[in-house]
Amino acid sequence: MKAKDLDTKFDNNENIKSHLHLSKMRRPDQIPKRVNVDFPIWMIHSLDKEAHKLGVTRQSIIKVWIADRLKESAA
Repeated sequence: MKAKDLDTKFDNNENIKSHLHLSKMRRPDQIPKRVNVDFPIWMIHSLDKEAHKLGVTRQSIIKVWIADRLKESAA
């Protein structure tokens, strides 16, 4: 199918899922990349305490806080 035809179907609110390869979809700049960061023990304890209060994992709270800080810096 040509892109023009797909656009028309989409604009007409037709279901286009069957024309997409969802298993191959990737969000730009969203592919995870593992990094290692060393934190002092006191920081780990503080992170774990905050994560527990919020009911999330340590990794989640680190990612959210860093993302917030980067958004602040960009503004």
